[in-house]
Amino acid sequence: MRLNQYTTGTYTPGAPLFQQLLWFFLGDPLVRSRLLPFSGLKVLILRRFGAKIGQGVRIKPGVRIKFPWRLTVGDHVWIGENAWIDNLALVTIESHVCLSQDIYLCTGNHDWSDPHFQLITAEIYIEQRSWIAARAIIGPGVRVGQGAILGLGSVTGHSLAAMTIYAGNPAQLIKKRTIREAIPEMIQNTSESLTPDSKFSVAE
Repeated sequence: MRLNQYTTGTYTPGAPLFQQLLWFFLGDPLVRSRLLPFSGLKVLILRRFGAKIGQGVRIKPGVRIKFPWRLTVGDHVWIGENAWIDNLALVTIESHVCLSQDIYLCTGNHDWSDPHFQLITAEIYIEQRSWIAARAIIGPGVRVGQGAILGLGSVTGHSLAAMTIYAGNPAQLIKKRTIREAIPEMIQNTSESLTPDSKFSVAE
C-alpha cells in the first residue's frame, strides 16, 4: 500500500471546519478536563456541539469524544474515566447503559486490500441496560443487544446477543445473563413513593 496516496474518499467529518476547530480547541478540552467534575456542564457543552443526550447522564473525567454531532445518548447512561468514543460514524447508546473506564468504541477501519488503504466507517449501536466493562473494545458495525455484557478487557468486532455475557479477545459467549427479581418490599416502597404521573412513565 502507498500511504502517501491515502485519501478519505467521499468521507466527511459531518460539520463545518469552524465547528471542528471550536470543538478541538475549546469543547473537547473542557469535556476531558479533570478540573471540571460536573457532568451537567459537560452534557451541556456536548449538546451545544450537536450531541443528542438524555437526562441523568454521568460523564467522568478524561472522556474523549471524536465528534459530538455524531453521538446519541439515552437517559441515565454512565461513561467512565478515560472512555474513548472514536465516532467517525454515528454512535448510539440507549438508556441505562454503563460504559466503564478506558473503554474504546472504534467506528473506523481500513481496506487492507486497497493500495490506498481506503477508510471504512460503520456505526456502533448499544442497546439499553448493557454493560461494557473496563478496557473493553468494540469495533465498527457492532450492535450490542439489550442487557448484554462485554467483560473486562474484552474485544469484539461482532454483534452481541441480548442478555448474554461475552469475554476474551476475540470475545466469546460465556453464558446467558440473568437478573435477580427485586425484593417485594422494595417494589412496594418504590411504588408508594411514586406520583401517579411517574408510575405511568415507569410502566412505559
